[in-house]
Amino acid sequence: MQNPRANHRRSVRIIAGQWRGRRLAIPRGTAVRPTPDRVRETVFNWLTDTVVGATCLDLFAGTGALGLEALSRGAREVWLVERDAVLSQALRSIVSELDAGNAKIIKSDARAMLGKPPGQSFDLAFLDPPYAEPLEPLLAQLDPWLADSAHIYVERPYGPDSPEPLDELAAALPGSSLVKQSRAAAVAFGLLRFQRS
Repeated sequence: MQNPRANHRRSVRIIAGQWRGRRLAIPRGTAVRPTPDRVRETVFNWLTDTVVGATCLDLFAGTGALGLEALSRGAREVWLVERDAVLSQALRSIVSELDAGNAKIIKSDARAMLGKPPGQSFDLAFLDPPYAEPLEPLLAQLDPWLADSAHIYVERPYGPDSPEPLDELAAALPGSSLVKQSRAAAVAFGLLRFQRS
């Protein structure tokens, strides 16, 4: 199935914070589908009291729109994980242009990385995998990477043939619960809260 958002536009903007209005290029020939502006605005409104000072893990970084938005709004550090060589190089360029020394770019497959011992724990994780990829197997691997009271952003396509509602995702990550959810056009998105028992 062709990704309906792939290459729809050539750049995406940072909405707020120190880099407000800055455009992030979408390299040609990549199948990246940046989270729409309206969705990111809603998500970061949810995270207003959470993002400042947070350590963030952006597991399928693409253009870096989620992770760099978090940094722009006051996050302490972000790891941008991206396996595509073209996108990884584009991330390096924009991070250099922004002089974002607290952004770490990791050229790796997120699934493989989650299977390794974590280098640190994170307060906020962004989980927006390639189009239609199941979220549950990824959530099942997240526990060791999360700090207590961490938040996890989840996003997946929404439509007549979509999987079950987001409410059921919490079962894949024991200790988590769905605290916010919404839909915009063909996207369902939400926020999980994780508490280690």
